[in-house]
Amino acid sequence: MNTVRGISVFDGREIEVQFDENGIKALHESQDYAWVETGEPADRPFISPGFVDIQVNGYRGSDYSLDEFGEHDLRAIHRHLAESGTTQHVPTIVTSPQNRLLRNLGIIAEVLDRDPFLQAAIPGVHIEGPYVSSEDGPRGAHDPSYVRDPDYGEYREWQAASGNRIRIVTLAPERNGSIEFIEKLAADGVCVAIGHSGAEPDTIRRAVQAGARLSTHLGNGSHAQIPRLQNYIWEQLAEDGLWASIICDGFHLPDSVVKVFYRAKGSSRLILVSDAALLGGKPPSIYKWGQIDVEVFPDGHLGLPGTSFLAGAAHLLDWDIAHCQRFTGLALGEVIRMCTQNPARLLGIEDAVTTGLNVGRPANLTVFNYSGGEPRLRLQQVWCAGREVFKAKE
Repeated sequence: MNTVRGISVFDGREIEVQFDENGIKALHESQDYAWVETGEPADRPFISPGFVDIQVNGYRGSDYSLDEFGEHDLRAIHRHLAESGTTQHVPTIVTSPQNRLLRNLGIIAEVLDRDPFLQAAIPGVHIEGPYVSSEDGPRGAHDPSYVRDPDYGEYREWQAASGNRIRIVTLAPERNGSIEFIEKLAADGVCVAIGHSGAEPDTIRRAVQAGARLSTHLGNGSHAQIPRLQNYIWEQLAEDGLWASIICDGFHLPDSVVKVFYRAKGSSRLILVSDAALLGGKPPSIYKWGQIDVEVFPDGHLGLPGTSFLAGAAHLLDWDIAHCQRFTGLALGEVIRMCTQNPARLLGIEDAVTTGLNVGRPANLTVFNYSGGEPRLRLQQVWCAGREVFKAKE
């Protein structure tokens, strides 16, 4: 039996949590409130559910979309994410040829089928593309050679290869056949997300009526200039049927935009995602990413050398949580719900996620120190399914 003591991130109470690999067994509370969102340093660390990231492309040289992707990459990504407090994530495969999609999905499925620990850590797979916009801007960094119209037969092949683990598909609803495709996936119980799209407002509305439920990294993967009032960003913000995921790293969205998105959606329909990419976490330098040069800057972000253009996301949720808390002024516990409770509700996986610090919940726990205004959380210990996966060096 493991025991950890600290401050509940949700209500500021001092608690002691006892747990093992089967879940949280006991929770003892104290009436001595140590710190309740005052912005002052806490003497003892916070205890939080492990973070859930529903959009992870890769990290530190491993990537789910590479030709050479293998089991060692999956294990490395999980290990690196644990260092940031993320105990569960959704592997994200971007626009690729069908044979590569099927191969990499098959590798993920084979590993999860024989490893219950990793199966608990990976509640599904996210396919981002290949059914995205062909236009420069909305297409983002997706390879135009493989961008194409939706094909339900292809999707059924993905599900077969993945062992029915596809939970999210991101697409552009303006592509031919998208509305009918959304209806079919929604009927299958898959979360259809709008992303890398330049759709007209009416098309956004039709997509939501057909069953689309999420905006993928809202505000990114878009044109540099759009009509000021009638556009796909306003329309998605106004759609009460759409949740929105955001990359809150301070580079992808200005603080004022994050504040407006929060005020439009509320904290209950926003989801923090890292969208972490292949070169995230690498030492500052210039690297080759396919055929292009990408610079990892001293502050960790990725960009095209000599320009202001971004080249993917590099920071993880320990960084994004701190920035979102500062941008919105929300209580820390409310921000953490955006990467625990909210993704679990969206995907209907509450039983697999530690959405609260309650007896009977899975023992996915993150312990960290944080004082308001710091650029990131200071991780101390992380457990996934009751197993310690990270401990800070003393």
